[in-house]
Amino acid sequence: MKTILAILFLIPLPLYAEDVIDIGNRRELFVDDYLIERMSDGVNLQVQQPEPQDVVLVTGEPWEGNTCAYYTIFQDGDVYRMYYRGSHAVNMKSAHEEVTCYAESEDGIHWTKPKLGIHEWNGSKENNIILKGLGTHCFVAFKDENPAAPPEAKYKGISRGRPVGKKGLYVFQSPDGIHWSLIKNEPVITEGYFDSQNLAFWDPHTKKYVAYYRTFIDGVRDIMMCTSDDFVNWTAPTLLKYPGAPNQHLYTNAICPYPEAPHLRVGFPTRYLPKTQQVEPVFMASRDGITFTRYQEAVIPQSAPKDRDGNRSNYMANGLLKLPDKPNEWSVYATEAYYSGPDSRVRRFTWRKDGFVALQGTGEVLTKPIRYQGQRLLLNYRCRKGGSLKVELRTEDSRVLIASTSDGTDILTGDSVNHEMSWKNPNPVQVGLGRTVRLRFELKNAKVYALQFAE
Repeated sequence: MKTILAILFLIPLPLYAEDVIDIGNRRELFVDDYLIERMSDGVNLQVQQPEPQDVVLVTGEPWEGNTCAYYTIFQDGDVYRMYYRGSHAVNMKSAHEEVTCYAESEDGIHWTKPKLGIHEWNGSKENNIILKGLGTHCFVAFKDENPAAPPEAKYKGISRGRPVGKKGLYVFQSPDGIHWSLIKNEPVITEGYFDSQNLAFWDPHTKKYVAYYRTFIDGVRDIMMCTSDDFVNWTAPTLLKYPGAPNQHLYTNAICPYPEAPHLRVGFPTRYLPKTQQVEPVFMASRDGITFTRYQEAVIPQSAPKDRDGNRSNYMANGLLKLPDKPNEWSVYATEAYYSGPDSRVRRFTWRKDGFVALQGTGEVLTKPIRYQGQRLLLNYRCRKGGSLKVELRTEDSRVLIASTSDGTDILTGDSVNHEMSWKNPNPVQVGLGRTVRLRFELKNAKVYALQFAE
């Protein structure tokens, strides 16, 4: 079998100019098969689960409760900001009005609820409420990185109108992320259903505002997308596509540009299971913002640490954070204990850098023809005990081996998020610069998460 596979990986492949992928020096994650020509048996793309950490927030204030939801978290300079719905239910019926709450942190782990003095609750303004009335059901905020954004709209928000306003999504602005006003008194997006977390952001790659929001198609919850140049006038919505994935209820979406590679969008949609009314986040990724590779295994399963198997107890928050002194991991957050107690909780989870999906197993992988810029090849990989990884740079017809790894022992072992490949002279990365090449990986009980050619 090994001989057959070796021959298979040496068979010339037809090559057309439009088949060559120019990756420049951008970071490429193996979140899909975009770069992959073929994989041998024993290697696949496997979604990874994040590691559970501690609970970071408990919703124990009188204006909060056991149905607090739709968390959005982002970094703003040295401060991390959190926005969420304060709400409570008794026998699954609302026990008090919904409000939008705010918390902040210096490290993404320890959170405080500042007494803002903006809105009154039971005769006192000593609370962390930033919104009452219109928009409180599912308010999502973000810091606008558009260089043309005026000071009074440095922060923007989006939220459903009903039950207070009209059907649709209203947009908000703020100079400080705490004091909010409507940009327009009418909803700006009206096609769809909006009783879930609907989000928007400024995309630095496309230089447009992007909104992802809830709809129903033939009775199944789904996600739509539209774009805008000014955050007020939006294009007609487009349904997301998931080739090869089953038709399933998708609740929230938590889609964002991946900071290390903003040409990629990653998302953590919540899969809704109508028979049990349970939810579980999954992972998906896209290169055009519409067509997503969606994986079926839950990234935070209902069996995760505590209280995730109840009715709607396992929502993923909207936010992907890099915390201080943790350059090689990403933090995400998910809820637990929804409905079940006098309050609910938010727990932090961590992924390694680029570590959402891995080329994983034992076997061979050959990439499509690529061109690149740079003098070095960086890899994010991990080998289990006794495992190894070998990397080769080949010519475009996959026949002529330019060079194979040496790196002292000729084989990579261990674990690195940014390993610089080292070859015997001549350096094949320098030889291949400006040419069309392929990469060949030989894995033995190993994982490869990402690659990047660098100067």
